Amino acid sequence: MKKQKVAAKDEAVIIFLRGKKTILRPPQDSDVLLFQRWVNDPEVRQFIQRYIPASEKEEREWIEKMGKGSNTDIVLVIVAQGRPIGTMGIHGISWKDRTATTGALIGEKGYWGKGFGTDAKMALLDYAFNTLNLRKILSHVYAFNKRSLAYSLHCGYRIEGRLVRQRFVNGRYWDEIILGLFKSQWLPYWEKYQSE
Repeated sequence: MKKQKVAAKDEAVIIFLRGKKTILRPPQDSDVLLFQRWVNDPEVRQFIQRYIPASEKEEREWIEKMGKGSNTDIVLVIVAQGRPIGTMGIHGISWKDRTATTGALIGEKGYWGKGFGTDAKMALLDYAFNTLNLRKILSHVYAFNKRSLAYSLHCGYRIEGRLVRQRFVNGRYWDEIILGLFKSQWLPYWEKYQSE
């Protein structure tokens, strides 16, 4: 990915990964209330497995747990246009099999459908494949979440299976779509994305 020139105001910003439109950084204490708002918002929550209220204390403990380090889970905050808009992570890393599952949440609804998730996911996949040396990444999407399915396919994922009527959301059971992506399948998408 092309290096972006860092403006003077960005010098204090923590950057772990940089996309074209986003940066990804570790969670920090100031994110707690944002996380709490996002996972309690019914419009956002319907796309994740959480279904009970999240307290400020629970979100703070989750951030502290992430801060202690894990060799199987990496969670980052997506920042776009100078503000945190969501989270993205690599979960259940199997170092033996060199596989993992990605997950994302764009909590700021004004940023939905504008390419910020795609940009962050491409940066995360570059890290997963070219730094962590993983060979396959999975993702799970509820069948009604057309936006998430479309952006996953746009990043190169392929549908590998479907768990029929697996998740109960909004009063009915929905299929859970399982997507997979090998590094060799992703590279052409990465090259195209870099050149756009």
